[in-house]
Formats: sequence, structure tokens, C-alpha cells
Amino acid sequence: MKNLLIATVMALLGTYAQAAPLHIVACEPEWGALAQELAGDKATIYTATNALQDPHHIQARPSLIAAVRNASLLVCTGAELETGWLPVLQRQSGNPAVQVGQPGYFEAAAYVRKLEIPTRLDRADGDVHAAGNPHIQTDPRNIALVADALAKRLSALDAANAAFYAARYADFSTRWQAAQLRWEKAAAPLRGTPIVVQHKAFPYLQDWLGLKEVATLEPKPGVEPSSAYLAEVLARLQATPARLIIRAAYNDGRPSEWLAQRARIPALALPFTVGGNDRAKDLFGLFDDTVAQLVQAAK
Repeated sequence: MKNLLIATVMALLGTYAQAAPLHIVACEPEWGALAQELAGDKATIYTATNALQDPHHIQARPSLIAAVRNASLLVCTGAELETGWLPVLQRQSGNPAVQVGQPGYFEAAAYVRKLEIPTRLDRADGDVHAAGNPHIQTDPRNIALVADALAKRLSALDAANAAFYAARYADFSTRWQAAQLRWEKAAAPLRGTPIVVQHKAFPYLQDWLGLKEVATLEPKPGVEPSSAYLAEVLARLQATPARLIIRAAYNDGRPSEWLAQRARIPALALPFTVGGNDRAKDLFGLFDDTVAQLVQAAK
């Protein structure tokens, strides 16, 4: 009788384990949104940061450690974007499943071509990433590549629902390809448009749409500009004019607005990730708004 009871309990536990959803922790909102598109109700999703936070500089709060402790999959950008806080979460969580090299750890940047890989590494050059610029989410072509890899990882971790993840991916891919064609058609007039960026956060967007960066408001990546440096940029724009200035939603808007008023060109706060403004509620809204802002401002 005792053996029968034990067997019954074990069977129930096994059934629960198969039915239990994956617990996904996403380091950034874009990956939380993508995981939701692919996993649906087969996963619970916790996003560690929001669009108004600088993803380079996050505190490893107890709530984040607890979330990672219970995660079956950790989805992050990688390319050293989270190097200041993610290793702390992984170490203090004590969760072996989500350590680097394990199936429960997923780096989105590993699946795309990185831009701006430095030829030298020197702290005097500012916040430079050895693996290249990590802000890959501003190009929808990168989102497509990551979606393919992430769907496969979900299927590997939860083989019982592999067909479900494959179907979700197929549906997302179809909708994403159609949306990308629409965005590219709308943005075609932007090709060659000279722009100023506040932080080097948009090389992938620039590569996708053919925007031409002529100045950066940070003297070095991650270093806030002084008034003297902004004046230098303004002087350079006399010889090489720009048509607009762009920054991420989390950036302090004062440098961009200072230059915009004096150069008499628009300054845009692009959402940069899901949740960056009221229109960027999901991945599709993120690019709908980004393209619409750029096209309207460049007219």
C-alpha cells in the first residue's frame, strides 16, 4: 500500500512537471515581448528592466535575484550589455540552470552580426564593448534571427510543447516579415538622411534604414557631454548639417533639446525598446512608432 501511494505521488508530480509553464526571465523588454510572442501561455515571463532604464546600469536587487533563482530560461542581450549586473544575479541566485553555457541561458546577440567591434580596448575610450555594439534590437532583421533561435531553445527545454512553439514561431514570422516590408517601404525616403545621435545606441537602425550618422552628442560612449562639447558639435554641423537628432527614451533629453533649438532641427525620443512610449506596446508597435517618427521628422 505504501509503495502504491509513493508511486501515485510520483506520477502526479511528473504530470505537474510536464504541465508547469516555463519560467522565463528576460533582461530587457524586447526579449520579454519576443518570449511572449513565442511561448504564449506555456510560460510565465518576468522582465528585469523597463524602457526608461539604462540597461548598462541596473542594480542587482533582491527581487531580481529571486526571479533568476526560479527561472528555467534566462534571455538576455549579451555582448557585455549586462556585464555590470547580470553575473551578480546569476551567482547569487544559485540557479545552475541559467549559468553561462547551460541550456537555460540564452544570449540574443550570439545570433546576429555585430557592428562596431572595436579594434582596440582602452577604458579611456569610454563605455566600449569588446564584442561589438550590443543594441541589436533596433533592427527588425535581428529580431527575426533571434526569434528563430529562441523558438528552438524553447522547444529544446520543453520538448512536450515543441509543436506549439513551432506553430507560434511560424505565425510570428509570417506577421513579422509582412510588417518589415511595410516598414521598409514607408522608410525608403530616409535612406542617406544625415542624423545626430545622443548615444551610440542606433548603429543597427542606421544600417537597416541607411541613415548617416554625422555627429554624436557624447564625446565618448557613456560620457555625458559638457556645454563646451555641445558647442563644438553645433559648430561642426555648420559644415556638415544634420536633419534630425535621435535619442533613446531613457536618455536625458536636455543635450538633444539644446542642440535642436540652436541647429533648428527636430529632436526625437525614439522608444528604443518595448514600452518606450505609449505606442510601443509590443514589438510591432516599437517599429511602427520608430519608423513613423523618423519619416514625419525628416519631411
